[in-house]
Amino acid sequence: MTCTLSPGRYRLLLTIGGQPCATGWWDSETTARRKMTSWIGDWGQPGTTISLTDEETGTQLDAWPDEGTATSPATSG
Repeated sequence: MTCTLSPGRYRLLLTIGGQPCATGWWDSETTARRKMTSWIGDWGQPGTTISLTDEETGTQLDAWPDEGTATSPATSG
Protein backbone atom coordinates (compact mmCIF):
# COMPACT_ATOMS: atom_id res chain seq x y z
CA MET A 1 0.00 0.00 0.00
CA THR A 2 1.10 3.53 -0.64
CA CYS A 3 2.35 5.36 2.45
CA THR A 4 2.69 8.82 0.94
CA LEU A 5 0.53 11.92 1.37
CA SER A 6 -0.61 11.54 -2.25
CA PRO A 7 -2.43 8.23 -2.76
CA GLY A 8 -2.26 6.36 -6.05
CA ARG A 9 -4.89 6.48 -8.75
CA TYR A 10 -6.37 3.01 -8.12
CA ARG A 11 -8.09 2.31 -4.80
CA LEU A 12 -9.14 -0.98 -3.26
CA LEU A 13 -11.73 -0.88 -0.51
CA LEU A 14 -12.43 -3.88 1.73
CA THR A 15 -15.66 -3.89 3.73
CA ILE A 16 -16.81 -6.56 6.15
CA GLY A 17 -20.40 -6.50 7.34
CA GLY A 18 -20.85 -3.13 5.63
CA GLN A 19 -18.00 -1.51 7.58
CA PRO A 20 -14.85 -0.25 5.79
CA CYS A 21 -11.89 -2.26 7.08
CA ALA A 22 -8.97 -1.58 4.74
CA THR A 23 -8.03 0.64 1.84
CA GLY A 24 -5.08 0.33 -0.52
CA TRP A 25 -3.87 2.77 -3.19
CA TRP A 26 -1.67 1.99 -6.20
CA ASP A 27 -0.45 3.97 -9.20
CA SER A 28 -0.64 0.91 -11.47
CA GLU A 29 -3.98 -0.67 -12.42
CA THR A 30 -2.17 -3.95 -13.03
CA THR A 31 -0.79 -3.93 -9.48
CA ALA A 32 -4.16 -2.95 -8.01
CA ARG A 33 -5.88 -5.82 -9.85
CA ARG A 34 -3.22 -8.26 -8.65
CA LYS A 35 -3.73 -7.02 -5.09
CA MET A 36 -7.50 -7.38 -5.49
CA THR A 37 -7.06 -11.03 -6.42
CA SER A 38 -4.87 -11.47 -3.33
CA TRP A 39 -7.41 -9.74 -1.09
CA ILE A 40 -10.18 -11.99 -2.45
CA GLY A 41 -8.06 -15.01 -1.55
CA ASP A 42 -7.30 -13.64 1.92
CA TRP A 43 -10.63 -12.03 2.83
CA GLY A 44 -13.26 -13.36 0.40
CA GLN A 45 -16.12 -14.72 2.49
CA PRO A 46 -19.85 -14.04 2.90
CA GLY A 47 -20.42 -10.50 4.13
CA THR A 48 -17.22 -9.17 2.57
CA THR A 49 -17.01 -6.84 -0.43
CA ILE A 50 -13.92 -5.63 -2.26
CA SER A 51 -14.07 -2.87 -4.83
CA LEU A 52 -11.52 -1.41 -7.24
CA THR A 53 -12.04 2.23 -8.23
CA ASP A 54 -10.19 4.52 -10.63
CA GLU A 55 -10.13 7.64 -8.48
CA GLU A 56 -9.12 9.84 -11.43
CA THR A 57 -12.31 9.07 -13.36
CA GLY A 58 -14.51 8.01 -10.44
CA THR A 59 -15.27 4.71 -12.19
CA GLN A 60 -15.64 1.47 -10.27
CA LEU A 61 -13.57 -0.96 -12.33
CA ASP A 62 -14.27 -4.20 -10.49
CA ALA A 63 -16.06 -5.59 -7.47
CA TRP A 64 -16.20 -8.82 -5.54
CA PRO A 65 -18.59 -10.39 -5.34
CA ASP A 66 -19.58 -9.27 -8.85
CA GLU A 67 -22.04 -6.39 -8.49
CA GLY A 68 -22.66 -5.92 -12.22
CA THR A 69 -19.54 -3.81 -12.82
CA ALA A 70 -17.03 -4.26 -15.63
CA THR A 71 -15.11 -7.21 -14.23
CA SER A 72 -12.22 -9.25 -15.43
CA PRO A 73 -12.40 -13.05 -15.24
CA ALA A 74 -9.28 -13.12 -13.07
CA THR A 75 -10.94 -11.15 -10.26
CA SER A 76 -14.63 -11.92 -10.49
CA GLY A 77 -15.76 -14.34 -7.88
